[in-house]
Amino acid sequence: MISHRWCRHGVLAGSAAVMALSALSGCAIGPRYKVPGPPPVSRYTHRPGPATVSGTPGKAGASQRFHYGVSPRVRWWRTFRSRPLDTLIAAALENNRTLAADRARLLQARAVVAADAGIFYPQVNGTLGAVRETSAAGVPSGSHLPSIYSLYTGGLSVSYYPDIFGANRLLYKSAHAEAQYARDQLLAAQLALIGNVATTAVQAASDRAQIRATRRIIARETDLLRLTRLQYRTGAVPYLSVVDQESALATNKAALPALLQNLALERYALATLIGRFPAQWRPVHLRLSSLHLPRNLPVSLPSVLARQRPDIRAATEQMRYANAEIGIADAQFYPIVEITGSFGQESLTVGHFFNAASNVWSLGANLLAPLFHGGTLRAQRREALELYAGARATYQQTVLTAFAQVAGSLRALEHDGETLHAEGEAYAAAREALRLAKSSYRAGAIDSLSLLTTEALYSQARIAYVRAKAQRYLDTVALYTALGGGPLTPRRTKDAPTHPVASPVTTGTSQRNAS
Repeated sequence: MISHRWCRHGVLAGSAAVMALSALSGCAIGPRYKVPGPPPVSRYTHRPGPATVSGTPGKAGASQRFHYGVSPRVRWWRTFRSRPLDTLIAAALENNRTLAADRARLLQARAVVAADAGIFYPQVNGTLGAVRETSAAGVPSGSHLPSIYSLYTGGLSVSYYPDIFGANRLLYKSAHAEAQYARDQLLAAQLALIGNVATTAVQAASDRAQIRATRRIIARETDLLRLTRLQYRTGAVPYLSVVDQESALATNKAALPALLQNLALERYALATLIGRFPAQWRPVHLRLSSLHLPRNLPVSLPSVLARQRPDIRAATEQMRYANAEIGIADAQFYPIVEITGSFGQESLTVGHFFNAASNVWSLGANLLAPLFHGGTLRAQRREALELYAGARATYQQTVLTAFAQVAGSLRALEHDGETLHAEGEAYAAAREALRLAKSSYRAGAIDSLSLLTTEALYSQARIAYVRAKAQRYLDTVALYTALGGGPLTPRRTKDAPTHPVASPVTTGTSQRNAS
């Protein structure tokens, strides 16, 4: 018979052991994570970037000023002041299936983090049972148990894994980094989606304008061919003129199907981005004339770009995850301690179930230490080290790619201004030539063949001018997306928990593999 005094001393001793083990918690293992430093450059291009882009007449020819050190606004596409473009982007953000999948992955990652949170607290379970059984035939005749009896049990059990070496916290960091990676991937997908919608819509508007101009050219070339054939019959021109005109008409006709095909593909791409079947979606037509070129273009500092662009942040979280995995691999070399306790009742009858004599309790601690694993643990640590090396290289390449994209967009906008200026002058000259040709034709100074030729040249100059305008819009969109574009906060999600969440480094008690 165990005395109550001994039991009381045993409980006090067990409590003291728990407190001592808890005091050891927080002894961290594994390498300390170092946040990547700022990039070693202060600008994006070898020579200083452009300060302004000179303007030309028209909305697409507005002069642009680069504001270095200023980050893009959140809804940057609204600087184009186009309601059709705003409508397309809003529909894409609401219905895009890729974004829906990324949101689900983010919620899944956060659910894993939340599910692992309980390991930092004692795990308490309750039991209640009743069994009817018979004793074995070999039980001595003096036993107090009848041959057939009932056993009623009930109680509470507690288990706790003290984070002595910080292994649980490392697993928390790993899980939290995965959740942050999923969040940044969602933001990167949002930015890419907005850029794709804007780019596709502008390209479709450009193709529609080119189709209209090409059809006018074909109509003029057809009339010109008819007049050339008539002049050939009268002996005014040689047959070579007819062949040349037929070739010009065939060339322009061959260009039209390609433009129509591009427009169809762009419409289908927009429907897919917006989450609709092509047969169900009614296109929202965007005209280049409905766009306003942003006059003030923000250009984030290189150090800011490395912190705000979603794909760079995602690569940073991959490094954080890989660094935590090194610590988790180190934790495999240390012992794992489990503290358990239970209190309950056992009785052969229901009436005596709550009697003090039916009380049963236990308090204990288990320690599991690795002794020999055939080199597995060291190999797992090498694996974690290579995982971190790969994540670091990926981060560095992501930063290099981002800086190259910004540099390319800055130079493209600078050259776009020059191209648009030159095409604008060519278009203005062709328009003036057409005006003069019409006046001369009305005065009888030139024939209809000369007038039609001038009209065809004017239409071709107009197509080149439309392409130059569209390219300036496209490169402006590319600059915003290259800068990270002030991406939106993930929709319909909750912020990741700020308290430590982890799983123990034990098989059978953790849902994640410690390796």
